[in-house]
Amino acid sequence: MPDLRGQPARLHQGFLTYPGAGRLKIWVDADACPRAIREILFRAAERLRLPLFLVANRQLAALRSPFVRVIVVSHGPDEADSEIVNRLAAGDLVVTADIPLAARVVAKGGFALDPRGEFYSQETIGERLSLRDFLDSLRGSGVETGGPAAFASRDCQNFASQLDRFLARQLACAAGSRPAQEP
Repeated sequence: MPDLRGQPARLHQGFLTYPGAGRLKIWVDADACPRAIREILFRAAERLRLPLFLVANRQLAALRSPFVRVIVVSHGPDEADSEIVNRLAAGDLVVTADIPLAARVVAKGGFALDPRGEFYSQETIGERLSLRDFLDSLRGSGVETGGPAAFASRDCQNFASQLDRFLARQLACAAGSRPAQEP
């Protein structure tokens, strides 16, 4: 799959598209995605007429919309991750807190956004994976490393802001046929 960063995005029949990739899609690793983040994504999908796919290993309540679909995968480690990566097109956006999934998304030419509003990039994903693996090895040897801070309204606001900036940038690129931008 070609990396479409730097390729001109355009509006086609009201949808944001990339040459050879079709419409921009938003994929959500939905099993652990906070409800507040899903609500923000529902509103964005409706407002901009973007296809939004919630991928989970259980049925989720979702907005009834022609733009929102729930994909239920079988239970098992990384089933949702594999489904997302298999269906992902370069230029798509994936919302996930799963760092290994984010690495696969970035490697395939997609954009990865954490529910707390942090974009992963080719420049940062290696460091994030190394830190994750280091902390995992510490936990494996019995050291308590703690976990992430509780999800707060500040995180929700940061996510909404980053998502809006990203989508506005992609739409501006599409309207002016300028190259798609890194977040």
